[in-house]
Amino acid sequence: MSTGQQIKQYIHSLPEPKRSDLEALHHCLLQLLPNARLWFLDGKDEKGRIVTNPNIGYGHQTIKYADGKTKDFYQVGISANTTGISVYIMGLEDKSYLPHTYAKTIGRASVTGYCIKFKKLKDINIDILQVAILDGVKQTS
Repeated sequence: MSTGQQIKQYIHSLPEPKRSDLEALHHCLLQLLPNARLWFLDGKDEKGRIVTNPNIGYGHQTIKYADGKTKDFYQVGISANTTGISVYIMGLEDKSYLPHTYAKTIGRASVTGYCIKFKKLKDINIDILQVAILDGVKQTS
């Protein structure tokens, strides 16, 4: 199954209103990052155990670990969670950057070092979210 088919299947497996919100966010990211590589992580480890929520990823970066190892990964990810939706902006070195820069203006969301979590898409300012995403992509390019 292609990455696009996996993403479509994942989105359509979600209950409303998460399905519509995640689908709208996915289309927004496709427009915002038209040339980005698409990823789909099913949330399972190498033994098939569920270890995280499924994620849709956009873009590409090489993450470098302290031990010198590297890993190819996405720059931005989205996922449905038990209470809503998470947007992950991966690879930012300054873990205080997102909360200090966007928490006050994004709307009703929890903003951590790499995650913006909200209940419904209408709860946040989508324009600010797009700026935060582009900002993160720029920092990790």
